[in-house]
Amino acid sequence: MLSIKLIEMLRVNEIFYSIQCESSYAGFPCVFVRLTGCNLRCSYCDTTYAFSDGDELSINKIMSEIGKYDCRLLQITGGEPLLQEETKSLIDQANETGYTVLVETNGSLDVDPIGGEATIIMDIKCPGSGESDKNLLSNIHKLRERDEVKFVVGDRHDYDWAKKTLTEHRSLGKCKILFSPVYDKLGPSKLAKWILEDMLEVRLQLQLHKYLGVK
Repeated sequence: MLSIKLIEMLRVNEIFYSIQCESSYAGFPCVFVRLTGCNLRCSYCDTTYAFSDGDELSINKIMSEIGKYDCRLLQITGGEPLLQEETKSLIDQANETGYTVLVETNGSLDVDPIGGEATIIMDIKCPGSGESDKNLLSNIHKLRERDEVKFVVGDRHDYDWAKKTLTEHRSLGKCKILFSPVYDKLGPSKLAKWILEDMLEVRLQLQLHKYLGVK
């Protein structure tokens, strides 16, 4: 009997080329694959259009589309990319093809499927997001030195909560830690002042796409 190999498909919201804007890679040209679907509803979300809109594409088709750009930095984002089991196949194929792969995840799902040479950019949701009870904190112990953790901070309460979380989970210190102010809610200079006053070893980052007018 002949075996039939199933074609792996992913529901994709969009594929585009822009500037990487929210990590230690910020400022570099990057190809983005935004996958459809998210299990969280953060108060500050700016990609609600990715909750349900998208097309079914094969892994090979996705690789063909990203190959149209002369760029070897690839970010797989969402939505929440780990909701789709086939995301692992896309990560693996992109790694094998020589891309530097970043996977942006909301931190509520097991990061084990990412593995390999990909860099995890994982949110730890602060209370102001409305979703802090969804943090899967067991992920913290799976992160590696090259991975990154992002706290999106909306106010002083969020900041103090993030600072307390860093103290309680000292193993986070092996990763790059990013503090990002919620755009139009917390001024970057205020967050910078708090970081300096407390001498935190974290990286202040801005949502560059908001200031540049790009995706």
